[in-house]
Amino acid sequence: MINQTENINTQKTILRSKISDERGYYGQFGGAYIPEMLYPNIEEITKAYYSLQNDEEFKKEFRNLLRDYVGRPTPLYLAKRLSEKYGTKVYLKREDLNHTGAHKVNNTVGQVLLAKKLGKNKIVAETGAGQHGVATATVCALMGMECIVFMGEIDIERQQPNVQRMKMLGAEVRPALSGSKTLKDATNEAMRYWINNPVDTHYIIGSVVGPHPYPEMVAWFQSVISEEMRNQLTEKEGTPNPDYVIACVGGGSNAAGAFYHYIDEKDVQLIGAEAAGLGISSGETAATIACGTLGVLHGSKTLLMQTKDGQVVEPYSISAGLDYPGIGALHAYLADSKRAKFYAITDDEAMQAGEELALLEGIIPAIESAHALAVLNNLKEDDKDFSKKVVIINLSGRGDKDLSAYSKYLGM
Repeated sequence: MINQTENINTQKTILRSKISDERGYYGQFGGAYIPEMLYPNIEEITKAYYSLQNDEEFKKEFRNLLRDYVGRPTPLYLAKRLSEKYGTKVYLKREDLNHTGAHKVNNTVGQVLLAKKLGKNKIVAETGAGQHGVATATVCALMGMECIVFMGEIDIERQQPNVQRMKMLGAEVRPALSGSKTLKDATNEAMRYWINNPVDTHYIIGSVVGPHPYPEMVAWFQSVISEEMRNQLTEKEGTPNPDYVIACVGGGSNAAGAFYHYIDEKDVQLIGAEAAGLGISSGETAATIACGTLGVLHGSKTLLMQTKDGQVVEPYSISAGLDYPGIGALHAYLADSKRAKFYAITDDEAMQAGEELALLEGIIPAIESAHALAVLNNLKEDDKDFSKKVVIINLSGRGDKDLSAYSKYLGM
């Protein structure tokens, strides 16, 4: 396996902070570690992606679909009762109100348009919680494209509502039966399918993981989140910058979108919430920042949970969307450079935070998003001036898909 980005002639990154170089590295993290037979696909996608930066027709179609089909802009909601509970001002960026119920659709709209430009007629994707799979199946139905979604067998069992939605939208859902039978294994299967079908198929990676240019491209499509945040907070508070931006992090696409336009704003503290599972010392966790070491996973050099001899450690989280053994290279860099702080949130803390939001605000969050909500407890303890702060939490998805997990945990 070699790093193919050494040979790809790309333009400068469009990340506002310019922390990624032309080869897709964020400091020591990133790159494109791919088999030789995928090199033509990656080169094709890279050239097409950078050309779309200056394609006004593409950008207009993308923006129009986000507005008229997805339902953007999503509201920035002042959660008054939640704010009273924590003694500070808490805004929720309502990505749960997007069509399909999560932020994932921002990326799938962009990538399906890119696939059309490339002349591809088939889409393959991976999914954990099912939200990316639903978003992919949705846009494929809209565009009349064939869709295959790989999903871990365990995730299929615990995310049945989303499995049914994907099938109703015309997608073929294929179970991943190896390893932990969760997101990592679904990604393996999707990549394997793409390697065997490189001519007619585009692989829509759902997070800021994988080989360059995927992490940068997904972050760009998701950057609409922080773009809207800045405009909306200016209207509400007279400033575009909150004191904190909080988002959950598995691979990290919703967090990348929420952080994107704030990376250079040093007065804005970026906070990631990763899944501690049963605790970072329990052996049942998905807290990559806390437990990971440098390695290569799914075509990218990043932090991942692995044994001393480099074997991937199976992650665990009650959240199907966060039980990934790695993390996006951008987030690995933000943690390594101390630009962002990451809290490891346990299953118990997340489920309690999800129940709290439901009771205080009448909003049932995805369990993934509940991890971000749980950070409020940590910040209240850590920041002696917390009562004076403005906080934005990216509510990345709604909890319809998780009702059975909530019911079981809460004994309803």
